[in-house]
Amino acid sequence: MRPSALKIFALLLLLPLASTSLRAQDWAKANLEKSPRHREWVPIKHDGRTVNSYVIYPEIKTKAPVVILIHEIFGLSDWAREMADEIAAAGYIVIAPDLLSGAGPNGGGSDAFTSMESTTKAVSGLNADTVNTDLDAVADYARTIPASNGKLFVTGYCWGGGKSFLFATHRKDLTAAFVFYGPPPPDAELKNITAPIYGFYAGNDARIGATVPGTIEAMKAATKKYEPITYDGAGHGFMRAGEDPTPPTGPNAAMAPANKKARDEAFARLTTLLKQLNTASKSSIAAPNSSHVLKASTSKPTQTIECHDPNMQMSGSM
Repeated sequence: MRPSALKIFALLLLLPLASTSLRAQDWAKANLEKSPRHREWVPIKHDGRTVNSYVIYPEIKTKAPVVILIHEIFGLSDWAREMADEIAAAGYIVIAPDLLSGAGPNGGGSDAFTSMESTTKAVSGLNADTVNTDLDAVADYARTIPASNGKLFVTGYCWGGGKSFLFATHRKDLTAAFVFYGPPPPDAELKNITAPIYGFYAGNDARIGATVPGTIEAMKAATKKYEPITYDGAGHGFMRAGEDPTPPTGPNAAMAPANKKARDEAFARLTTLLKQLNTASKSSIAAPNSSHVLKASTSKPTQTIECHDPNMQMSGSM
């Protein structure tokens, strides 16, 4: 066999390994494996469909609220499950449904896909009504958990951020929704929201950031509570990028300090709000407020990176 042919053959052998390393997200998986919290997979069934969901319990002696975590466009990755564990560590039961359940090769879920491209294509193609029905089933299951105190929250990231906002227009028993750099629902749907919406946005994310001013006005017109914060200098996907220990390259390197700062501040805000809302009365939670805060950063503006941009730093992960 010619040397050039040998090289091509070797590259073909390495392709599955490269795909595996993209999916593995070793740092997030390692963090998760060190967690002392109880974790389990629960098959949530509805309408002839099964939504495999990752459930994590906090180590506390009292009943706790349930937080539904909606994954990024990358599916239920190691990072999404690790993020769920971090929220559980703060004292909350977290359910992270794999919304790709049954949509993968051979009827599998997120872990059945062999590349980032195939995963993002599958997530992008999910039917919005099916996603809402899946989330309804997850929320209904949350209501049956004996350790739940009855309060129900939803949070989502990237694609999941948009779905968490949309779910709030549909689900009437949510205590609050936490939207991380996701697009808003159509203005006509906002009138159906009964819970406050808290937004977390990146300064270097024009695609999503451009929607915030209009959403503020639309939520005001609908007399709904919407409190967005934009973290200046951070890029789309900063909750993941901000804790990824892999040395970033390209445009991501310049944004790394701002991403970490945004991630730390946003997580602190999330857990503070969860604590406040867990003890607040329904009337105080629902009070309209649509002020927008810009968290300043000393970092210089850089190229906008989207969470599903193939050039984004995803070393060892999806």
